[in-house]
Amino acid sequence: MKEIMNKEQLSRTLKRMTHEIIEKNNRLEPIVLLGILKKGYPLAKLLQKNLKDFADVNVLTYPIDIKAYRDDINKQLEKVNQGFDLSNKTVIIVDDVLYTGRSVRAAMDAINDHGRPEKIELAILIDRGHRQLPIRADFIGKNIPTSINEKVVVDLEKLVVTIDE
Repeated sequence: MKEIMNKEQLSRTLKRMTHEIIEKNNRLEPIVLLGILKKGYPLAKLLQKNLKDFADVNVLTYPIDIKAYRDDINKQLEKVNQGFDLSNKTVIIVDDVLYTGRSVRAAMDAINDHGRPEKIELAILIDRGHRQLPIRADFIGKNIPTSINEKVVVDLEKLVVTIDE
């Protein structure tokens, strides 16, 4: 495994992404951070803390379970409203790695069951390319060109990002 981001670099990257969110959004109050389970939600919580520290704004942050919305899983799972309303909000989907784009598409489908947001943006820690859908992130921590055989691993306990070859 090759380390591509250590704890300090990860912290700096999330701070930079937070400042980009602040700069791009005129109003921060209607922002809702939606962290894709499992690794997107802890990243969303870190961005939430940074927004509080840097802009003194408390944004709502929720986990979103996208399993029932995936088109690449054979099981038919029941789609349910997960208990929050996104109507007229600026929703920022947060995830660790952007690869094919299918997780983000599933998250956008799930958002439709929670109201109609004013705008949807995407914050990704690592963009590794190889898209299968026309999806582009608004906030990118780091672009890491990879081969299809490599795997990017974000370890939020150790706060490191590695490539497993």
